[in-house]
Amino acid sequence: MRARSRRSFAIHVAAALGGLAVFAAAGPAAAQGYPARPITLIVPWGAGGGTDATARIVGSLLEKELGQPVTVVNRTGGSGVVGHAAIASAAPDGYTIGLATVEIGMMHWQGLTELTGASYTPIGLVNADPAGVQVRADAPYKNITELLAAIKANPGKMKASGTGQGGIWHLAIAGLLRDQKIDPAAVPWVPSNGAAPGLQDMVAGGVDIAPVSLPEARSLIDAGKVKSLVIMSEKPSALYPNIPTLKSAVGSDWTMAAWRGIVAPKGIPNDVRDKLSAAVKKVAASKDYTDFMASRGFGVTYAGPEDFGKFMAKSDAELGATMKAVGIAK
Repeated sequence: MRARSRRSFAIHVAAALGGLAVFAAAGPAAAQGYPARPITLIVPWGAGGGTDATARIVGSLLEKELGQPVTVVNRTGGSGVVGHAAIASAAPDGYTIGLATVEIGMMHWQGLTELTGASYTPIGLVNADPAGVQVRADAPYKNITELLAAIKANPGKMKASGTGQGGIWHLAIAGLLRDQKIDPAAVPWVPSNGAAPGLQDMVAGGVDIAPVSLPEARSLIDAGKVKSLVIMSEKPSALYPNIPTLKSAVGSDWTMAAWRGIVAPKGIPNDVRDKLSAAVKKVAASKDYTDFMASRGFGVTYAGPEDFGKFMAKSDAELGATMKAVGIAK
């Protein structure tokens, strides 16, 4: 009986150890098996816009890289807060990711949310469209130097538009003026529901300046109704390479761009983050993506997780300083 008991005990121990070995072996295999089911890509803005279009091309190409469906879900509301919050609060398993936008560095300064870029795991920056300074084609200013001189000489006379009060393009012109030692209030801001109505208002003579991105102004520039004096970027635009940068025009280091990047909730496993970032990097470098973005006039700018995290922090600091100077930070 005792010998039989010892044999039985040994068999149970061996079986248990074997089970542990199988479980241990299954752990890395499960991690390597990501993704094993569909992924949700949350967009904080409405269908049909530039952010939605960017998310959908990224999602379709990620499907090919990851071998699983990627469903784009628009979560709108709260000036971007609802969608960005949905990304941050999702389970940190890599099955819910999102396309964060420049507004994540603005909303908390306005007291709308406590979320910042640091609330996420950065995966990859995929797009940036710098602000330009657009005026009517028949405006007397040949370059940004002449426009700035006119603003300085006639504070309050010229108005600008292209987004809501405190929006990205409002901050673009305010930051430029501040950088050039001109009171941002010297160019009153006329709120609009976006770049398109702001540009149309300028063409009609309602405002004088539309500091929006070149892709947004593209159709009117090509139609000869609008001219762009400068781009708020370190590098010339691929769309209009002859438009000078602020640095080359007036020696200014001020830059401002609307940007978009893939993020995940904080706390996702490192191996999942690495797999996602590798896939996003391939997508951003693909011909399908670059051709699509070029067809829309959108800029392709890639940064990996570490550099994207630094980029968001820098953007946040610059936006905060400008919002405080304009008096719209809380």
